[in-house]
Amino acid sequence: MTSGFVDSHLDIELDVPRSVEEMLFPDVYVGLEVDLLSPGDGIVTDRHHASADRYEADDPMNQIEGQISPFTLSGWLRHGCEEVVQVAGATACHPGESNADYMRAETYERDLESGYHEKGACVDDHNAGCVIYDLFGGFGDQPGKLLRRPVSFSPIRRQVDVLDGEAEAHFRQLSNQVRSRNEEDGGQPLRHAERDVLGNVEGTWKLTLRELKPEFVGLLLEAVSFLDAHSDEFAFQVGGARNFGAGIADAWLVNPLYTEREVRRVFNRAQDETAAMAEKDEVWRSECRDEFVRALQARVAARDGDVSMPESGDES
Repeated sequence: MTSGFVDSHLDIELDVPRSVEEMLFPDVYVGLEVDLLSPGDGIVTDRHHASADRYEADDPMNQIEGQISPFTLSGWLRHGCEEVVQVAGATACHPGESNADYMRAETYERDLESGYHEKGACVDDHNAGCVIYDLFGGFGDQPGKLLRRPVSFSPIRRQVDVLDGEAEAHFRQLSNQVRSRNEEDGGQPLRHAERDVLGNVEGTWKLTLRELKPEFVGLLLEAVSFLDAHSDEFAFQVGGARNFGAGIADAWLVNPLYTEREVRRVFNRAQDETAAMAEKDEVWRSECRDEFVRALQARVAARDGDVSMPESGDES
């Protein structure tokens, strides 16, 4: 296995032709393009919003910067990771304790019947627990191996650094009256609704692996790919207001073989992909990606006997 990865716990031989020093690890960049994002209370801005009657496009008050909370994005990513493990035929670690105060009765029991196991139950037989527990963490003495940062945003592209996990995005406060549809009410307002939203989000979400296990990379690869492929499904959209078309995200894992300069080039509209980047894309697809996914398969199979071990990658 490539030097720098922790793989002694895996029962298969992996072959990644590049060293860790040639990759972006331990940092992992998730590329994001979202036309409309409405994460509820998950936006923190650095200044007040100008009122509608005083709006001027070049007014600094309308060039609003801020952050997207990692809580919104983390739940979305974890949901994708859980789905990948469940599709493979195993159960995923439940994100909540069994004695938590759930809004609906028997919610926890139904979850256990639909592809989850009780949070922390996997640690009894395996010190690190299942791959979900290991990556996202469990109880107080078991922190997750994945550091999830907020995404800083700015409407001014030159102030966005994708290497720091930043994105171009435009903040607005939307206000509308919800009116009665009954004819006898004459369109009488029922309630006033306000919502903070971001439009045209484009940039990166920077993640950092505290421990370099190849199955973590495989899980993130498969989860982000799954979320991208199912981005128009309600359950796998980001944030709130999903009934109104918000949260449909194009997402991908930026090629870990890229240099920092090449990562910036991906999001530079004035520059095209270089020949070196195209070559790295081919190497990643043909020689690297499947090896990390095989590591994930081996980790899942080692815990769940009903999941078959991956075949050798020698054929490739």
